[in-house]
Amino acid sequence: MEDVRYSLRLLGLAYILARHDATFVCDVIKLPLPVRVFFWLITKRNRKANKGVRLGNALQQMGPSFIKAGQALSTRGDLIGVELAEGLVSLQDKLPPFDGAIAKQIIEAELGDTIENLFTWFEHDATAAASIAQVHFATTKDGKDVAVKVLRPHIEAAFARDIALLYWIAKKIAKRMPRLKPVEVVKTFEETIRVELDLRFEAAAAEELKENTKHDPEFYVVAVDWVRTAKRVLTTERIRGFHASDKAGMEAAGIDTTKITEKAATAFFNQVFRDGFFHADMHPGNLFVLPDGRLAPVDFGIMGRIDHANQLVLAEILYGFLKGDYQRVARVHYDAGWIPPHVSVDLFAQACRGVGQPMMGKALNEISVGRLLGQLIDIGTMFEMETQPHLILLQKTMMTAEGVGRGLNPNVNMWQLAEPLITQWAQENFSPRAKLRDFAREALEVLRESPTVLREIRAYLGELQAKNA
Repeated sequence: MEDVRYSLRLLGLAYILARHDATFVCDVIKLPLPVRVFFWLITKRNRKANKGVRLGNALQQMGPSFIKAGQALSTRGDLIGVELAEGLVSLQDKLPPFDGAIAKQIIEAELGDTIENLFTWFEHDATAAASIAQVHFATTKDGKDVAVKVLRPHIEAAFARDIALLYWIAKKIAKRMPRLKPVEVVKTFEETIRVELDLRFEAAAAEELKENTKHDPEFYVVAVDWVRTAKRVLTTERIRGFHASDKAGMEAAGIDTTKITEKAATAFFNQVFRDGFFHADMHPGNLFVLPDGRLAPVDFGIMGRIDHANQLVLAEILYGFLKGDYQRVARVHYDAGWIPPHVSVDLFAQACRGVGQPMMGKALNEISVGRLLGQLIDIGTMFEMETQPHLILLQKTMMTAEGVGRGLNPNVNMWQLAEPLITQWAQENFSPRAKLRDFAREALEVLRESPTVLREIRAYLGELQAKNA
């Protein structure tokens, strides 16, 4: 009965795919021949559009869960290929808003008070609506202008229903293509969504980013109103400024857009290499420019982390590519354990040359570091490269950030503007003194863990002795 129910729903989804010329994703499921013929007949051919864009348009029509699934897949170039992943980056997370009266009911239930007691003014119509939540502007009793994010009604039940379907599809795919680990992919997606469905996690992320960047004069993170924040409601300071894509508006206000690109490059570099915690959804709709020229991000639902060890690995890889030292790039992968020992380092270096050589001789402003990383991830799968979630998320974020920079000034590359920071960071972290510092840090970690390890060894020996007694 379950198979019948899921099969009928799957046919409905496949119909949507056919109308957007995206039935290629059904190939791995191997639908019966009559069904494939039927979908071939009803498919609206649109081969001029990128596959990822066509799939994204279909997912948009399927609803919230599939929009989020598409966004998750856009970070998995290792699974679906870089071209398809890059096409999905443009997937718009927008849905029609739900009634403002329902939003007020959710707020009152979550915060345990009336709208009248919480706000002097509350905007009935949402200013923005996405797959999981929508945003209303309001004014608090103490006169502060705020943005109130409210989860969609019954969104948890809708996701639970769709996740069950995705698990069913994943198990079918796993029988034919176990290497893709589709069940594990769905599990990771489920865990991500569970976090996004609790807005307290997003509030905590905003607070952490604000703490990390409090001394950065050109970067401003909104304050969280914790009194008016709960699991299904997030209230933050309201931002008034220009969307990062509004180049004309900024220029009319006398804001130098080239400097904005430089500030964005600096902010991104600091988050990744200084703090190890970065905003991973920095598209133009989530980045504002204040009237005084400061950058102000919003929507902290998707954040990334990278530890110091992986910061060093990433920096070595990028440095190796920029210098054309492909043996170094390959060796770094091998030493980090990303490539298994039985894989030929020389052969992997040759593959890296195939990725990096086309950019040699180009000016830095003509190079896309995000695309370079994407191609590296793509070839890595051919050499059994272990999946690196932080690297995949970072690659997607780089592509998005580069898109913002090109929109503001197509003749300037943000990595070119960040080159002094990159050079300084490399000098500080690859010097003999830095290597000694890292060695001391690792040794200290071992010493800290030693009592725990010793206790576990004693416990194990005790169990062995009891068994042999």
